[in-house]
Amino acid sequence: MSGNTAGTWAAAPDPELASLTRSTTAVIRAAIPVAGLRDFFDASFRVLPQVLAAQQVNVRSPAFGRYHGMAGGTLDLEVGFVTDRPVRSQEGVLAASLPGGRCGRLTHFGSFDGLESSWRRLQAWIQGQGLSVSPQRWEFYVTRPTPEMNPQDLRTDLTWPLAD
Repeated sequence: MSGNTAGTWAAAPDPELASLTRSTTAVIRAAIPVAGLRDFFDASFRVLPQVLAAQQVNVRSPAFGRYHGMAGGTLDLEVGFVTDRPVRSQEGVLAASLPGGRCGRLTHFGSFDGLESSWRRLQAWIQGQGLSVSPQRWEFYVTRPTPEMNPQDLRTDLTWPLAD
């Protein structure tokens, strides 16, 4: 499949290879202890929409979380949105980008608790193709979670760029 980072979000029940186009993003980035993930996401997604609206920058994707390096006790993480143009730095919001190139993709359906299993499945599939993963990966939160929803109704699109 060929696609664009901010393109269509069709469900992929099985892993697939895709080609991404570099995308401009607005993000908040920090090193976060795993125990602080929820608070970081919540705080970031309160600030990001306000800054984007004030600067009249348009959102072109669902929210995403991008992980730099492999998981450990502390995560180097940025959260944000693909945008129509760069944002001016304000209130911790920075202009950034998601790289283009080849990647593996997988759609995860269900609770965020099951994401790590889906990441392992995607990594094993990519390596089974004789390819290597890069040290960064990201997930688009296609379904916006709400307190009253069934966690099984969540959809998260996983993207793992291939190493050169």
